[in-house]
Amino acid sequence: MKTITAVMTLLLAFSLCAQAVKKPKPKRVLVFSKTTGYRHDCIPIAKATIMQLGKENGFDVDTTEDAALFNTANLKKYAAVIFSCTTGDVLDSTQQVAFQQYIHQGGGWMGIHAATDTEYGWPWYNKLAGAWFLDHPKQQQATLHVIDHHHPATQHLPDDWIRKDEWYSFKDLNPDVHVLIKIDESTYQGGKNGGNHPMCWYHTFEGGRAFYTAMGHTKESYSDPLYLKHLLGGIQYTMGIKNVN
Repeated sequence: MKTITAVMTLLLAFSLCAQAVKKPKPKRVLVFSKTTGYRHDCIPIAKATIMQLGKENGFDVDTTEDAALFNTANLKKYAAVIFSCTTGDVLDSTQQVAFQQYIHQGGGWMGIHAATDTEYGWPWYNKLAGAWFLDHPKQQQATLHVIDHHHPATQHLPDDWIRKDEWYSFKDLNPDVHVLIKIDESTYQGGKNGGNHPMCWYHTFEGGRAFYTAMGHTKESYSDPLYLKHLLGGIQYTMGIKNVN
């Protein structure tokens, strides 16, 4: 009888210990889609898609267009902040300082498409994002060359990725970023960066992580399995969930 009681006591102790061990909270990202310039009609579907990716891959997603959330206390909640088709001047000087501090403390930034059409008067942001938008021709099909498959955003992609989108040309390119994908200007009309025309890149920056993809203008992008894995890989990198091989 004493043996049975001892075993039951031990099992109860194990059960209580198991209950006491809390599961770690899922990491969280903030999707920011404020626009003061052109507003992309893909913004709602991009938000919904990232929220679904979070549900399927174990991270939480908040969405906002309220720049007041860019303060030190609030940004601490997030493993990454995603600028999803932002345009124009979206943060005031106080919010800019808070965001810089967030990056310096190890935060992640991800830019989708028009995130490079943002904050033209803020040189620090240009370095973080990796470029500023110059212009684009009409939407058309083009060939992308994946030049580095050792990243979670590109490891699943073919060497030549043929797709239709709105193809940005850039100015003030940051030479210190690591380019993952380039576009072949001979396969479409209107490119202005010549033989070195990057379309996706990443880098570590002042203590944080940054990733940018120029793809994602079209609504159809957000039902394309290759693009969705590309998007997820970028999010996981900026969150620190997956590192570069």
